[in-house]
Amino acid sequence: MAVPKKRTSMSKKHIRRNLWKKKGSLAAVKAFSLAQSISTGQSKSFFVAQKKVLEKS
Repeated sequence: MAVPKKRTSMSKKHIRRNLWKKKGSLAAVKAFSLAQSISTGQSKSFFVAQKKVLEKS
């Protein structure tokens, strides 16, 4: 017969939620940092194909 598990305490719930939020926050900061380095052209690990500009002669 199935027995319900014990209830998780509020403090554990808050700790887990904060860890989850912190993980997402760090990922967002990392993504923003990469976007900044790409836009300024200082990225050393991420290459963006540059479009060739046709010159009129």
